[in-house]
Amino acid sequence: MIQYIEQILPALLSGTKMTLSIFFWTLICSIPLGAILALGLVSNFKPLVWVLNVYDWLMRGTPLLLQLIFVFYGLPVIGIIFERYDAALFAFILNYTAYFAEIFRGGFQSVPRGQFESARVLRLSYGQTIRKIIIPQVFKIVLPSIGNEVINLVKDSSLVYVIGLGDLLRAGNVATARDVTLLPLVLVGIIYLALTAICTVVLKVIEKRSSVWR
Repeated sequence: MIQYIEQILPALLSGTKMTLSIFFWTLICSIPLGAILALGLVSNFKPLVWVLNVYDWLMRGTPLLLQLIFVFYGLPVIGIIFERYDAALFAFILNYTAYFAEIFRGGFQSVPRGQFESARVLRLSYGQTIRKIIIPQVFKIVLPSIGNEVINLVKDSSLVYVIGLGDLLRAGNVATARDVTLLPLVLVGIIYLALTAICTVVLKVIEKRSSVWR
């Protein structure tokens, strides 16, 4: 059994590399985009709020799997063609930006309006108020919810198999079908558990450090 594990491990690690790539780039892009969209959602400009609400409804109201299929197989019909990896990343960023925007919107709305009034008294600009006063408070409020989405993202990354990307789950499925054994999928499960465990520990450390700022 050890020999078999050594034989399939390179393919699983290669798939893990793809999974981590989707995970990190989605996280890096969607969190700041979500924060920016949340500012639009809580703005007083009604047309912008309406457009963002429609976007939020579409992204959160349809399965991510369906969005992946639409981006890779549907958009070429109108002349928009993505490579497999780019299509996966585009769909993931669109989807998770909507979820993070909703999380940040809740965070912004939970900050008392008096904070903005105090900033005006101190003659801070809107940008300075958001950056120096509001964002630090919102970060502490939304951190647990962001943590949940981070864990979900690790698992959701397995959906890229539907467009033929060689991620961790696809590598396990290929080995299972070829060798007629469930051992590769057991190893896939162990790797996913390890990834989510690492994310959980990192998030707990961040939460503990952020509690010091209160």
